[in-house]
Amino acid sequence: MRGKIEVETLLQIILVLILVWLVLGILDLVFGLLGALLGPFTNIFGLIIAALIILWFLDRI
Repeated sequence: MRGKIEVETLLQIILVLILVWLVLGILDLVFGLLGALLGPFTNIFGLIIAALIILWFLDRI
């Protein structure tokens, strides 16, 4: 049995995380110093997205 979160809600969360990831990538290009400070967080957002997808496939969400 899948979790209580609807698929559409999960996809919206993932899309928001991808949007944040892309915005951080653009900030990295535009503001080199700000990108240097936020650089490690872009990888964390990628890991969060991957973890959400894996948890959804394993019926943990």
